[in-house]
Amino acid sequence: MMPSILELFRIGHGPSSSHTMGPVRAARMYLARHAGYDPIQVTLFGALAATGRGHLTDIALRETLGPRLVKLVWCPETTLPRHPNAMRFEIIDAAGTGTDPWVVYSIGGGALASDDGLEAQVGGLYTLTTMASLLKHCQETGLPLWRYVDSVEDPNLWPELKHRWEIMTAAINQGITVEGTLPGDLKLERRAATAFRKARHAWNTPLARGAHLGAYALAVSEQNAAGGEIVTAPTCGSCGVVPAVLRYCQQILDLGETEILRGLATAGLIGNLIKTNGSISGAEVGCQGEIGTACAMAAGAAAWLLGGTPGQVEYAAEMGIEHHLGLTCDPVLGLVQIPCIERNAFAAMRALDCAEYALLSDGRHRISFDEAVAVMLETGHAMGAAYRETSRGGLASLHPCQLHPVGKSSSQEVDSNQEERFYGCIRTGDGGT
Repeated sequence: MMPSILELFRIGHGPSSSHTMGPVRAARMYLARHAGYDPIQVTLFGALAATGRGHLTDIALRETLGPRLVKLVWCPETTLPRHPNAMRFEIIDAAGTGTDPWVVYSIGGGALASDDGLEAQVGGLYTLTTMASLLKHCQETGLPLWRYVDSVEDPNLWPELKHRWEIMTAAINQGITVEGTLPGDLKLERRAATAFRKARHAWNTPLARGAHLGAYALAVSEQNAAGGEIVTAPTCGSCGVVPAVLRYCQQILDLGETEILRGLATAGLIGNLIKTNGSISGAEVGCQGEIGTACAMAAGAAAWLLGGTPGQVEYAAEMGIEHHLGLTCDPVLGLVQIPCIERNAFAAMRALDCAEYALLSDGRHRISFDEAVAVMLETGHAMGAAYRETSRGGLASLHPCQLHPVGKSSSQEVDSNQEERFYGCIRTGDGGT
């Protein structure tokens, strides 16, 4: 059973769904379990610890737990068996001993799992959990994929999707107007505003498509990197792809809101399949699980918006995964900036390429979507830890992250007056989702 697609499209603030949104949700749950004033210690493990400071995990936890957070322990070299993004909350008693420990995993896109069955609380709606079964359903009923979404979701789905599309649109509109540099030691220049000005002069040239897709994807990704409000699609680091493709299709095809929301539902179903049968966590399978999934979602949605059959939608989504296989997650300095922001722009362009290529066919092809997802998971598990969101390999090694010495753990006594590293404040609400 798969949960609602709204679990995939979470409302929140950047820069990371797994490193900020997930830990914030976990911290709130622990506070609800342990009301009062007892001090709390949090230990971060694996990839969550390795790039936690670059992703603002410490700031997010400090703002959520307040003065109750007395110690933050970083264990980047200790990876728990279930998932690389693990954290342990515990109450510190009068003798300084940890009690009531709770281990929770941030499994991607702001979702959580725990050994006490936290993920089971989300509930399942979808009984068809493979693309093969969905295509069979579409063939038997003659209905598109979004109709299956409509048949199993709560009637409130469409108002909720509309709200998410409004936030996506706002992120584009804001992102194409802001200039300057992004917060963080890289001092990366914002490019969306400049790209959009150039795009406006390219409508009747061969550059028009790439210019607009790039500007829109950059806009959302830069808003995310600056801590702005975005919608995970499926993660914060890959949040620019789906909005960019849908916005571009809306403009060139003169689409109404209803069609866009149906495209968004199609994208959500594709992302849900990947999350269920593969992974959307960069710490688990590399960036192929984030950007690759976002590309597949956008490609499938675009194929439907362009008039594609369910088979062509499946083909477009399959290509979005297949042609990102092996993509590493190697953020420079642990920031969701290089190479993350550019990857959103390129994946948006590739998504439309996939949709158009699928439409040139009759939908038949050799490698199925379900097979591509299985290979993505296999590839991710075979990938070295240095290439799975630890900033110790690939592009990140060109500018080594000195947040944590290799092979050592560190602890941090929390000072509530400590100067915040990148932002004057970080808003960590998840929109109630």
